[in-house]
Amino acid sequence: MSDTQEPLIPTAGNAPTNSYSMLEPRMKKVYGAYYKELYYTPERRVLDPKIQELISIAASLVAKCEGCLDGHMKKALELGATREEISETICIAAAINAAAMIDLSDRCAERLNLNHFPTTPPAAGASSSGSSAS
Repeated sequence: MSDTQEPLIPTAGNAPTNSYSMLEPRMKKVYGAYYKELYYTPERRVLDPKIQELISIAASLVAKCEGCLDGHMKKALELGATREEISETICIAAAINAAAMIDLSDRCAERLNLNHFPTTPPAAGASSSGSSAS
């Protein structure tokens, strides 16, 4: 590769990376407008700001977004969220995430015709090997 040719995979070189560094400017602008509309337009807000931040904490946890979690946790605390409210929010997120895992595994079991722990007991006299006599 010559010095004048751009690399196939661009790198930051010595430049520090920052949030949204992979979005082109027009998409960054679209996202910024959406975020501003959602969080910083009080005249259109329906939810109480603290409730909105608690929901955002739960969503951040489920989405595994550390930056989002930090920001929404700080904002919720600034808005007076108690440790009990935050704890309940975390528990709700954990329950939703656990339910998602169960749902995914249930769908997999259905696709692969698996039933490791049936909820109904086998009929009396049924073979434990799963095969029936003809």
